[in-house]
Amino acid sequence: MKKVAIVGKPNVGKSSLFNRLVKRRDAITSDISGTTRDVKKNIVTLLNDREFELLDTGGIDYSDELFSKVGQKALDAAKEADIILYMVDGKKIPDEEDKRLFWELQSLNKPIALLVNKIDNDKEMQEKFWEFSEFGAENIFAISVSHNRGLSPFYKWLEELIPPKKNQILIEDDDIPIEFLFDDTQEQEEEKEFKVAIIGRVNTGKSSLLNALLKEDRVIVSDIAGTTIDPIDDSIEYNDYKITFVDTAGIRRRSKIVGIEKFALNRTENMLKNADIAILVIDASEGVTELDERVAGLIDKYKLGSLIVVNKWDIRGEKEYKEMVQEIRDELKFLHYAPLITISAKTGLRVHKILDMLIEIFKNYSKRVPTSKLNDAIKMAISRHHVPSHHGQVVKIKYATQFATKHPRIALVVNKPNLLHFSYIRYLTNFLREQFDFMGTPIEIIPKKNADRLEKES
Repeated sequence: MKKVAIVGKPNVGKSSLFNRLVKRRDAITSDISGTTRDVKKNIVTLLNDREFELLDTGGIDYSDELFSKVGQKALDAAKEADIILYMVDGKKIPDEEDKRLFWELQSLNKPIALLVNKIDNDKEMQEKFWEFSEFGAENIFAISVSHNRGLSPFYKWLEELIPPKKNQILIEDDDIPIEFLFDDTQEQEEEKEFKVAIIGRVNTGKSSLLNALLKEDRVIVSDIAGTTIDPIDDSIEYNDYKITFVDTAGIRRRSKIVGIEKFALNRTENMLKNADIAILVIDASEGVTELDERVAGLIDKYKLGSLIVVNKWDIRGEKEYKEMVQEIRDELKFLHYAPLITISAKTGLRVHKILDMLIEIFKNYSKRVPTSKLNDAIKMAISRHHVPSHHGQVVKIKYATQFATKHPRIALVVNKPNLLHFSYIRYLTNFLREQFDFMGTPIEIIPKKNADRLEKES
């Protein structure tokens, strides 16, 4: 496996670049020189499973004994590496010491790039970047790590130096910025905290459900609609997870919302923006109403993980389970991915199953599928059901990569994205849901000509 070392003087942005490449905040960054003292390492995967070991070194500084040792470690790492990335601060004038160090590393006859960081705009590009041409670097890139600017040419240069694994199908579209196809090959650190919003019509039993989950009377419960006005946050520890519940005010029909309850509705919507999962509480004795559909629409609006809880099952009347499930699925088709459970918050019937279900939904909601596995699944889906053409025009899917979690979002690189029929996108969504167990979470597939600027658009 190739080794790539990031070296340079202190506080030029080495750790920020390291974090961007490994796609997580692994190295500590600050404006204080010398924050990084040891050599940090991580495995990075580029497009087509090109793997390399990335080394983040301490700043080269000989101002005192400690910094001198750190600097020597950095130089040693560069000498052991196969590829060297020498980074300088583009907001400062070229430094003679930087030139000397760059030339020293250049003499090792290894692939080396000069990264002029902190070139944040076109003005700095015109006025400052070209001053660094006096380094005589064959490969020089003006970048801004903090502004995500100018990185694609650098990534493409790096990709050419890292060989792909054997038997990999290469992507055909050269215009795709590599930055969206970086995966951290190490196992992602599992998040252990998430927020759950309990929503539903007035008097469906949301407060009773929260009390049953917390095993204490935390909020006032009565048969008077709208008893709970303020959202009340409560956290519990369960199976090593911290689950924070927010019990919201009941949502009335908009035409009837007045005064303080209208204010509570606004707070509910604001809370949903920060939630991970929504529990939609439906009254089994009344079934699905038009307002239930509107409330459920908030889950779709904010792309939350979801669980449908049918409460008051003990007083449902004559309605059978299959009949109730069919009614809910027919009326709430856009929440087809949400699991459903019938309970009685008052008697405690099946309430104990909810926490385990929430944890599974959150795992799926925050799941990231490795690029190689994702594309294997896409190839399998295409082999079973070929991409339909559009009036004789061939529509070809070239590549897929997941670029976000919570909720999972996948870029589908297509030669003619506008011609990919929505029904085929739905087919791929359902196929991936089945392959990777995305129960309880929405999946968004976004066809793109190329993946550039995808994160900003999302």
